[in-house]
Amino acid sequence: MRRRTTYITDPSRAVNPKDIQVDGNHFLLGAIKAAREERITLGLNDLPKEVADVLQESHELHVRWAPEHLFTTITPFLSRISPGLHIFYSPLKEGQHDRLCSLVHKVFGQTLRCESSQTTFISPPLVSERFAQTASHQYYSLLPSIQGLVAYLQRNVCSPSDLSCLHTASLINIADSVDLDYDSISHALTFTVFWSKQPEIFYDPIGEFTTLDAWNIDIQPKAADKVEIGILSPDPAQDPSELSLSGFLTVVGEDDRPKATMFSFPSRHHALSQEESRQQRYQVSFDSPTGLHPILRISFPSSGSLVEPSRKPPGSTCALQTYLTLPSHIFADKYAFLSNDPLFQNSHHVGQLHSVAGETDLEAPDYVVKKWGSTLLLDIQPPYEAQLATDRASNTISQHSISSFSWDITIPLHLRYRGPQPGGLTEIALPWPIVFWACTAEDGTKFPVNPFDRTQLGFEGLFGPRTMFYHLDPSPNNMTGKLVERINIPVLDTDAASSKTIENITITTILLGFLWVLWKLRPAVSGDGKPASKIKKKQ
Repeated sequence: MRRRTTYITDPSRAVNPKDIQVDGNHFLLGAIKAAREERITLGLNDLPKEVADVLQESHELHVRWAPEHLFTTITPFLSRISPGLHIFYSPLKEGQHDRLCSLVHKVFGQTLRCESSQTTFISPPLVSERFAQTASHQYYSLLPSIQGLVAYLQRNVCSPSDLSCLHTASLINIADSVDLDYDSISHALTFTVFWSKQPEIFYDPIGEFTTLDAWNIDIQPKAADKVEIGILSPDPAQDPSELSLSGFLTVVGEDDRPKATMFSFPSRHHALSQEESRQQRYQVSFDSPTGLHPILRISFPSSGSLVEPSRKPPGSTCALQTYLTLPSHIFADKYAFLSNDPLFQNSHHVGQLHSVAGETDLEAPDYVVKKWGSTLLLDIQPPYEAQLATDRASNTISQHSISSFSWDITIPLHLRYRGPQPGGLTEIALPWPIVFWACTAEDGTKFPVNPFDRTQLGFEGLFGPRTMFYHLDPSPNNMTGKLVERINIPVLDTDAASSKTIENITITTILLGFLWVLWKLRPAVSGDGKPASKIKKKQ
């Protein structure tokens, strides 16, 4: 087993190396306030048999999970995905019978809608068949909690007497992201967990509720394990396509003291400047009343602030994009977006539709749809600068009022008919889309895998290999503070009438209508109608 633990501190809270105690096979540091990433690499022999069996059937498997609450990203952990469980999977052989969904139910919960990769997963579009950057199958489910994975680890991986393992597993309950990665080349599973800050309170199975205001590092690895610990801080990068870190690295059991380090590396994911991030935060809502054709609204606080990132490379061109993850009960009419109708685009402030994949049948009700849903990659139209310039020249509005105008884009969506429910209402949920600037890198820039790279996120495989992403921060404004919109929609009320009653009424109505048509056709069939001469005369 290989373990890499990374703590990212604010430069104002840089750790004094004298506070780090390294004694043989023991690393000790107390009370550190920092973001934390744990990355553990395991061989197939280290995993439960049912997990190893599924991985051996996989060419690649990538699992991504994000919570419903907002968390702050920090260099170098800057990427975002919509809340929920994302799975990207390529089988070893196409068409093979797989046991992936069975394992998903055991690890993440029996209630997840997953039958098999052939029936439930969708096939994302590929930029290049030869140089594919994404897996061949994609799955999503809105999973609010990761407790199922925690329980599975504590039950199948941790020994009941291994308090350290049980404690570490319990911390996953408050994680801000969880990733699992496997490929058939390395034959190893990498398990990565990220916390954007130190925990304040969490439930520890070995000590009930535990309150913390800092991380306490006390690591004594087994002889066969390799553990590397990094305590780093972000530094200004010299190249716009790079990120820089400095601090201390220690290989426990090999180093007798922490070693100072400073390094830079190319990165696809970047942050906006602090001022740009504040001005370009977005909110998501549904227009009211929603009905069966809800309008998704993405709102920005200021029209004048939607400008390209200031930290982009010289000569780079950028486009503002949104990537939607739509469960099966809600979908977009792709034909409306593919028409490239200027009137439609200008009225909704959207641009070109770059990608749509999954269930897009316009007529199918939700209870007959087998796939989990669909995805959508769409251009966002920034404010029309020429019109603003004209308004300024005519003194119709001032520069101050321009920048104070909010800017909204609207995305027309459609709901599928759902099964009957008592009360006549059912709740649906939609994760917030992510919004980002996609910018071209300088000619010759290459993005090799860096120590903190995060790939297979769904959207980045839809762009070329020399694309940089500047993520905008969401700003939840609802009562729950969550990045998920929930609305109630009308369905058949089983309390008012059962589905069998509705079925009988429908059949009776159709039969009566058929008899009425026959009754009207009877004179023509029997020849008892008006003479043809009278009809012609009347005409």
